Amino acid sequence: MKLWRAALWLFLPGMARCMEPVSLSLGAISIIAPLFSYYWFRGSPHDCKPLERAINTTALQVDFDDKIYGQHLARLVVLKGVSGFMKNKNPKKPLTLSFHGWTGTGKNYVSQILAKNIYPDGMNSQFVHQFVATLHFPHAHLIDKYKDQLQAQIRNGVKACETSIFIFDEVDKMLPGLIDAIKPFLDYYENIDGVSYRKAIFIFLSNTGGGKISELALDFWKNGKKREDIKLSDVEHHLSLSAFNKKESGFWHSSLIDKNLIDYFVPFLPLEFEHVKMCVRAELQHRGHAVNDALVTKVAKEMTFYPKEERVYSVKGCKVVTAKLDYYL
Repeated sequence: MKLWRAALWLFLPGMARCMEPVSLSLGAISIIAPLFSYYWFRGSPHDCKPLERAINTTALQVDFDDKIYGQHLARLVVLKGVSGFMKNKNPKKPLTLSFHGWTGTGKNYVSQILAKNIYPDGMNSQFVHQFVATLHFPHAHLIDKYKDQLQAQIRNGVKACETSIFIFDEVDKMLPGLIDAIKPFLDYYENIDGVSYRKAIFIFLSNTGGGKISELALDFWKNGKKREDIKLSDVEHHLSLSAFNKKESGFWHSSLIDKNLIDYFVPFLPLEFEHVKMCVRAELQHRGHAVNDALVTKVAKEMTFYPKEERVYSVKGCKVVTAKLDYYL
């Protein structure tokens, strides 16, 4: 008996096991086909979350409190912006967030947490689509092809699930003009060719504006003010101008900014020594190790900080904490 028949034999009721091999084969098809169709095509019942099922704001806030450090503005904007959008049964346009700040400050982490709180499979969900500029769009001479591919992927993604999430990483490394290919999907159209994009979420991650954000944070620190006193209004306008005017931003002269299609420019502040220590503790707990305060401090002190004299902010945020712990553990 062939392997697949042997496997099937185990799952058949006793009477079916008495059938002739030919009958068994035909019977197997009639039994397996519906099951195959059911499990293959039905997907997870939680895959495409309807907009009416509002996001659990409390759970999202707990995740931010436990895993995101020193980013009061990002927490506030994402919590309010996303929860308000998800509760709106008839939004006028997709939700569009643009995250800005130096590497290691939590931009990717926040987008991952957000995806996880909307879809149980998080970044592995078939309705969460991630594009990395240097990986997916590396060649300038292929920009027209990239535009067509990008539009097709967004169109097919939203057809499959109206609440799809699209994450664009390394936007500052994206080919100039490429991002404008998705402008129609972010606009106030009721539908485009019969497809509505109003319930989708678009997130852009960029290092653009990191210098301005750091400068502002440092000014607050020098003047004895708390970082929590920094307001979104203090930096949001500067971020939009920086993104629009810098050719390396990916948004250079982009209609997304010119037409005010980005709902929130979200600043990610540089991380201080205490925030880096929090990252080390969290990583130790994630690996199942007891938290050793001496080790936490030692790893944090090995990070590079700026300005050189004051050593206030981590140059790489929490980016290399994992590698540092690998060395010690």
